[in-house]
Amino acid sequence: MKKIFAFVCSVFFIAGAVFAQVSNDISEKCFKILESTDDNLAYHGDYSATISLVIEKPGKPKENIQYKIFERTDKDLMTIVQLFPEADKGNGYLRDGDNIWSYDPISRKFSHTSLKEALGDSDIKLDDVEQNDTRWRDNYTIAAYEEGMLGKFSVDIITVSAKTNEPSYVKSKFYIRKDIPLVLKEEDFSGSDRLMRTILIPKYSKVPAGYVSTQAIIRDELNKGEQTQQVISDLTFDTLPDKIFTKAYLEGLN
Repeated sequence: MKKIFAFVCSVFFIAGAVFAQVSNDISEKCFKILESTDDNLAYHGDYSATISLVIEKPGKPKENIQYKIFERTDKDLMTIVQLFPEADKGNGYLRDGDNIWSYDPISRKFSHTSLKEALGDSDIKLDDVEQNDTRWRDNYTIAAYEEGMLGKFSVDIITVSAKTNEPSYVKSKFYIRKDIPLVLKEEDFSGSDRLMRTILIPKYSKVPAGYVSTQAIIRDELNKGEQTQQVISDLTFDTLPDKIFTKAYLEGLN
C-alpha cells in the first residue's frame, strides 16, 4: 500500500538537474524525501483494510480477487487473508519480522516465502503492501536524482538500487510530488535495466491519519495489455488484537 501507484494521464517529462554521481548530501536528501512519502501515508501503527484487485490479461476474462490486510508497522507484523473468490477463501500470509509464511487452508500447512511473492495471479508483490519505517535505508542505495514534471506536477525523480535481497526489483525509479511528498509513479527494472513494471496512482484520498492511495494501476511491461487495478476500502486504524498476527488465527478462520 505504501509504495503502490501513480498517474494515468499523459506524461510530459522535463528533466532538471541530473547528477552523474550522487553525493552524500544528495543521497541524504533523497532518503528524507522517500521517508516523507511514508510519513504522509496513513499507515502507521495498527491498521486494517480491504484490498480489491481486478486482473486483466489479453484474451482472458477479468479476474476479481479480494484480500483483508492487517498490519502493525512498528513491529513488522502483517497478516493477509484472501476473501474472494470463494474457492481460494482462507489463503493467507503471515509476517513476523524476517519470517514470512504463506498458508494453504486445504492442507492446513504453512510454507516459508518472501516479500517478492505475488498476491494471487496479480502484478502486486507482498512488499508493495508491506510498510516499514526503515525499509529505504535498510534495503537501498540512491543511484540517481533529477527534477522534472509529471503531468501538471513538479516532481523529484529518485532512482534507487537494491542492496539486499528483500526488494522485488534490482532498481526502481520514483516520481514524487514536490508540494506534498506522494509517489505518483514507480518504474521497476531488472538487473539488465529492462523495464519490468509500472505503477500508476490516479488518486489519493485524505483521511485524519494521512493520505491513502485508494486506487492504483500496476502494469506488467513484459506482457503488454496485462495489468492489475487495486482499490483500497474499509480502512481502519483501531488497535488490533495480538492474536491476529499468529498462525493460530489463520488456522482458525476455516
